[in-house]
Amino acid sequence: MFHRIATRPTKTFLLLGPRGTGKSTWLKTLSFDLSIDLLKTKDCLEYLRDPGLLAPRTAHLPSGSWVLIDEVQKVPELLDEVHHLYEERKLHFALSGSSARKLKRSGVNLLAGRAINRRMFPLTFPEYATGDFSSDELTEWGTLPLVLDQFEHRAETLSSYVDNYLRQELLEEGIVRNIEPFVRFLAVAGQMNGQTLNVENVARESKVGRTTVDKYFAVLVDTLIGFKLAAYQPSIRVNEVAHPKFYFFDAGVARAAAGLAFDSLDKYYKGFLFETYLLNEVRAYNEYSGRHRDIFYYALRSGGEIDLVIQLKKKTKHAPDEIIACEFKLGSTWRSEWAKPFAILMGGESPTQVKRAIVVYTGQVREVRGAVELLPVAEFLRELFAAKLF
Repeated sequence: MFHRIATRPTKTFLLLGPRGTGKSTWLKTLSFDLSIDLLKTKDCLEYLRDPGLLAPRTAHLPSGSWVLIDEVQKVPELLDEVHHLYEERKLHFALSGSSARKLKRSGVNLLAGRAINRRMFPLTFPEYATGDFSSDELTEWGTLPLVLDQFEHRAETLSSYVDNYLRQELLEEGIVRNIEPFVRFLAVAGQMNGQTLNVENVARESKVGRTTVDKYFAVLVDTLIGFKLAAYQPSIRVNEVAHPKFYFFDAGVARAAAGLAFDSLDKYYKGFLFETYLLNEVRAYNEYSGRHRDIFYYALRSGGEIDLVIQLKKKTKHAPDEIIACEFKLGSTWRSEWAKPFAILMGGESPTQVKRAIVVYTGQVREVRGAVELLPVAEFLRELFAAKLF
C-alpha cells in the first residue's frame, strides 16, 4: 500500500480522477456509515431502476452520518437524491467518479456550493519516494499505483490500461460510438503529447475530421485523461504563442496511448514525457495543498519556451504579475542556452516579475547560474511538496 497525502474534507465532497489513480482504494481507508459501490452490477442496476432507493436505505442513519457512493457517474440520477438527503436529513456524502462528462450532463450543478470538488492524481513524490524508483523510470512509465505496485509488468499494465479505458470508460458509457477513428486519434494524441495543440495536424494524421477531433479532445479532458495548458501572454506580443498545449494526466499513459508501451523511446519523445511527469507533480501538489494557482507555459514564435509558469499573484492596476518560471530539461549538465528563454521573459518589455527562474534537470548538483537556479529532480520535488516553491 502507498500512503496517500490526500486529506478527507469535512463536508460532502465529489472526488474525481481517472480510473486507476486509487480513488476507491483511498476511500476504503476512510470510515463511512454506509458504502455503495456502483461498480457492482447488482447495486448499479438497482439504483438505475430506482434512484429513490437511496432514501429508505439511509433512513436509519442519524444526521451527520457519512455515505460513500463510488463511481457515481454510472447512476447520475442519484445526485438528485443526494441533494435532497443533504438538505433534509443533513447527511454527508463522499461521491467518486472518473467522468466529469456524464455528471455535467446530468445535474451535478445541483450540488454547486454544497459539495467540495476534489481531484485524485496518480502517485506523487511523497507517496512513491520510499520505493526504489528513479526519475528516468518514472518519466518513461508514469506513476499510476497499479504500474508502480507491479513494476516488472509495467508495459503490459499500461497497454491494458488504455484498452480498458477504451472499453469501459468510452464504449460502455456511450461516450464514443465509433471506436475505430477514436483509436487512431488517441495514438496521434499520444505521440503529440506535450506539444502545442494543432487540431489540423491531428486531424490529418489520424484521418478524422477536424470537428470530430475537437470533440475527441473534449472527451479526453472531460474523462480526466488529459488537460490543456494555456499559453502565458503577459504583454500580448504579436510574437507570443497563444495556442494551448495538450498533456496526458500521466507520462506512462501518454506512452501507451501512442502505442509505444513495448517500444524503446527516442530522446525527443522522452523529453516530452519528462515535462509530463513533472508538470503532473505540480498539478497534484497544487490541488492537494489547496493553493490552486493558475499555471501556464510561455513561448515565442521566434523561438524560446518555458515549460511552466506558476502565477503567484495576478497583475493589478498598480502591480505586475508575480510568477515562478520553470524549465524541465532531460540533460545532466548545464547548457548556457537554457537561460535564454528566461532572459526574454525577464526583459524590459515584460510587465512580469519573475520571483524564481528554475531549470529542473537530471543532474545531481544544485547550482546557481546568474539569475537561474539549477535543481536536480528530487530537490525540485522536495521543495515543491514542502511548500517552499509556492
